[in-house]
Amino acid sequence: MLRALAHPLRVEILAVLDDLLEATATEIAERVGESPSNCSFHLRQLEKAGYIERAEPRGTAKPWRPVHASRNLRPDPEDAASVRTSAALGSLYVQREASRVVDFLATPPVGDPEWVRTVMINSSEVWATADELRELGERIVALTAHLEGRSSDPSRRPPGSRRAFLFATVNPDPRSEPTPQG
Repeated sequence: MLRALAHPLRVEILAVLDDLLEATATEIAERVGESPSNCSFHLRQLEKAGYIERAEPRGTAKPWRPVHASRNLRPDPEDAASVRTSAALGSLYVQREASRVVDFLATPPVGDPEWVRTVMINSSEVWATADELRELGERIVALTAHLEGRSSDPSRRPPGSRRAFLFATVNPDPRSEPTPQG
C-alpha cells in the first residue's frame, strides 16, 4: 500500500481529493497541472491500493473520493523495502506540509487576534524510549479523534469553526545512542 503512494503526483492527487472530498480526473488535472489521462492512470493505482474509490456519478462525470480521512505511513519494521518506501513517502509528505506552512507564514491572518493566537509552531527535544515515542505519536493522533467527520459532514462543524491543519512528526535522532541500561 505504501508503494502506491511513493509517487509525488499521487500524493498531490490525494491532497486534492482531501481538499475537495470528491473530484473527477479532469478537475484534479486542472489543480495539479497534469493531463486528465495521466491523472486517471494514477487514480486507478490509488484505487487498487485502497486509498480512493468511485463517488456517485454526476451526470456523465465520474468523480473519485478518498476512502480515509488520514493515512498511517508507518513501515513494517521487519521489511527493509517497507522502511525505505515509508521514508521516501514520508519525505514527500514533509516537503508538502513544510511548503504549506511556509506559504501560510507568508500571509498570516494579521488583524484577527482570535485566529492569530491559534497559530503554533513548536520544536521540542525529548529523551524517550521507543515505547514512549510510539505512545506519544498515538496520543497526538488521538487528540484529533473528536474532530473527525467534520470535513465530510458540514452539519458537524460548530458555528465559527474554520478548516485547520495539524502536522506533527515524532522521530528518534539517528545520531543519538540509546542511554545504557542501568
